[in-house]
Amino acid sequence: MIIFWQIIFWLSALSIVHTYVIFPFLLSLFARNKKQNSIIYTEGDDALPKVSILLAAYNEEKVIEEKIKSTFNTTYPKNKIEFLIGSDASTDKTNSIIEKFSLIYPELKLHHFAGRTGKAGIINELSDKASNDIFILTDANVFFDTDTIYQLVKHYKNNEIALVGGNILNERLKHDGISHQEKQYLDRENIIKYQEGILWGSMIGAFGGCYSVRRTHYAKVPPRFFMDDFFITMHALKKGGKAINELDAVCYEDISNKISEEFRRKVRISIGNFQNLSRYYSMLWPPYKGQAFAFFSHKVLRWFGPIFILLMLVSGMILSLNSYVYFSFFILQFLSMLLPVYDAILKKMHIHVFLLRLISHFYLMNLALLVGLYRFIVGVKSNVWKPTERFQ
Repeated sequence: MIIFWQIIFWLSALSIVHTYVIFPFLLSLFARNKKQNSIIYTEGDDALPKVSILLAAYNEEKVIEEKIKSTFNTTYPKNKIEFLIGSDASTDKTNSIIEKFSLIYPELKLHHFAGRTGKAGIINELSDKASNDIFILTDANVFFDTDTIYQLVKHYKNNEIALVGGNILNERLKHDGISHQEKQYLDRENIIKYQEGILWGSMIGAFGGCYSVRRTHYAKVPPRFFMDDFFITMHALKKGGKAINELDAVCYEDISNKISEEFRRKVRISIGNFQNLSRYYSMLWPPYKGQAFAFFSHKVLRWFGPIFILLMLVSGMILSLNSYVYFSFFILQFLSMLLPVYDAILKKMHIHVFLLRLISHFYLMNLALLVGLYRFIVGVKSNVWKPTERFQ
């Protein structure tokens, strides 16, 4: 019986170390000196394709004006841009702001949705109304740089490329919340996605705030599904297309700083993770292929991280009864799991310790994964969303 618990302990520990340490290290090792797709359109090329930008908005009066301006201030030819915004029964000034700018930019079209529909449902309907073969899916609080659209589109000269992710940079970092820790996580994710694209053409999940996809590889998201970006990415890969991350497709987002807002968002993401796993689990086979290895190492192991943490705690407690070594492991893990409490106390005293908050952030995000798994198991009744608070 002791051997059984030892196996559980070390397999759980190895799974956590693999997804957070070993896999990123292997990516960096094997992607070194390798280059991104080089079959691209040049900027200003008359052959640049027309694009349809699709955006779902709900009560985005704080950011929608800047979003529209940043879109039409890009270098991409305006006669090749179609900007479709679906307002999900917004009750603030979102609609009036969009209507004002539609008089300035005839390429901007507002579509009203009378009842709450959810982001995925709106994007599904906008995709039917879109005129062009390249879609750019984006969020209201993600602002484009001057050449973002070009960088998202240039790779489509290569017919193998089905989806291109953007590089979202984070602004307005603060020391009193989790913005620095969240930025660390997102920066690392960007590099991992980029390296997956270089090695296998299999970026496992675009960031939903900014990415492009061919109409031929786009798929409508099923009802009550969260994580439409992941669903669409995996569909594009399943159809045989390549998905890559373009680090020069820079855009800017106001990063989460409130733990309560980010926790709520991560629960929603977690639900979507397991929905997508139930749909795309077959892509884990055969495991020796790069795409399957990346999916398993980067995503699946991470999604089950809270289960591994709990298994380590339970097995470590049982093994500690007969071993000082496992007793030490158990005490260290138990004390580390209390760090979010210590961090909360220090925060009330206006004391902010980066490393302490980083560990606290790790455990709280794993708790969000666990809550999301539970909600997925009991069933999802609606995917109608409330955007995270802007300018936290």
